Amino acid sequence: MNTNFDLDSTAAASLPMPARVFPVRFLAICAVALFLSTNLFAAPVQMVFDNVNGAVMFGVYVGPYSGTMDGAPITLFCVDDSNEVQFGEQWDANLTPITSGSDLSDTRWGGEPDASVLYQEAAWLSQQYTSQPVGEYGDIQATIWQLFSSTAPTPSSSYWLEQAQSNYASVSYGDFVVITNTGPVEQTGQIQEFIAQLPSNERLEFSDPTQANVTPEPGTQAMIGLVLVGAGWLCRRRRTKR
Repeated sequence: MNTNFDLDSTAAASLPMPARVFPVRFLAICAVALFLSTNLFAAPVQMVFDNVNGAVMFGVYVGPYSGTMDGAPITLFCVDDSNEVQFGEQWDANLTPITSGSDLSDTRWGGEPDASVLYQEAAWLSQQYTSQPVGEYGDIQATIWQLFSSTAPTPSSSYWLEQAQSNYASVSYGDFVVITNTGPVEQTGQIQEFIAQLPSNERLEFSDPTQANVTPEPGTQAMIGLVLVGAGWLCRRRRTKR
């Protein structure tokens, strides 16, 4: 970013300045700080695939899986049978909310009819693992895969699909995201796509329902606050010295 400096204004800085300049400058500092804080958290996250739960069906490990998002542990649920991921693999990913009206263009199947419904059904299914025996993991996983690809392994029955279609609309998906490798996104030859429920300490802000921005942690918010307070104190001090 190029910044233009007015040398004449700098040379004249020792002259008395109207009091109204300081509030304007203070507001400008506030705007810059808020801009930086907002855009910092809109950046892609770094994902690492750590481990599997050990259940094997169809000759592959089925979910749920474990990984990290920017270093924080997170449980991952695969929605993608067309790609692969390796233990310890790292990649940059975009987070896309799945609430109704979200822009799914950064996801692998965002262009499919009723894509939002499909991702919400997948999210509902992902929450069923915890209440089911390991023997059901294969059918739940295959049902999730079949939502997006008819060539994926087939579950033993349509039970979980029917359950998802009947119950998905009763759940709020405000803290669910699709995790997709940064673009351009292709159908094959890339990292598997996952869905996840963000931890409560990393809730989402949806000021724009088409984007997912991870809310700053309290420490970051406090730091921004201190910057703004310091800027205000400096402006007040300079005004009293005149």
